[in-house]
Amino acid sequence: MRTSETNLAAPALLDTTSLDRWVQQSPVIPVITINRLEDAVPMARALVNGGLNMLEITLRTKYGLEAIAAIKQAIPEAVVGVGTVVAAAQVEQVLQAGAEFIVTPGSTEALLQALIASNTPFLPGVSSLSEILMGYEKGIRRFKFFPAEVSGGVKALQAFAGPLPDIRFCPTGGVRPENLQNYLATTNVMAVGGTWLTTDDLVREKNWAQIEQLARQAAHLCQNR
Repeated sequence: MRTSETNLAAPALLDTTSLDRWVQQSPVIPVITINRLEDAVPMARALVNGGLNMLEITLRTKYGLEAIAAIKQAIPEAVVGVGTVVAAAQVEQVLQAGAEFIVTPGSTEALLQALIASNTPFLPGVSSLSEILMGYEKGIRRFKFFPAEVSGGVKALQAFAGPLPDIRFCPTGGVRPENLQNYLATTNVMAVGGTWLTTDDLVREKNWAQIEQLARQAAHLCQNR
């Protein structure tokens, strides 16, 4: 092997201090889609009152960015991030909206570079070892595993732990109360993301009390992790 190849410097590990602290306090991250802007604050307040402070607002509707600002102003104790970021050009937009962390459903070279340059905590989406290694060689050690259940679930995560014991995941997609504890008991799982807390029916009915109760139940299930 040539000398120039053996002396290549490994990339610096990206700082995960804030992300690790947030998920330690709130290991279930509600994944929220805002269909009506007026629902954003009462929905978020119900989740925070139930014990879940880390919220992922998706960009699946036109209200996502506005909802971030509204929630941050009304509920300063909430940690508000953005999900469904799919292009490098969106990273600056979500930062201007006040996002405290960024979540993507998948990973591309351009998207990873933009996330790293943002100097903001992030969870890039992966579903295979090849995608994980693309981020790993850039110093990334925290990932979103998506879609979790159809990509192998707990068994896949356990398999990833063998060759990559220093990586932690946030599985999302198919996580629900029935399998929540199985995921959280997996050694390389740092948190889970879920949509079951804010279903369309509950939000349409403005049933904030039930959403708070679901959040409280999820927080309780996490206490013995």
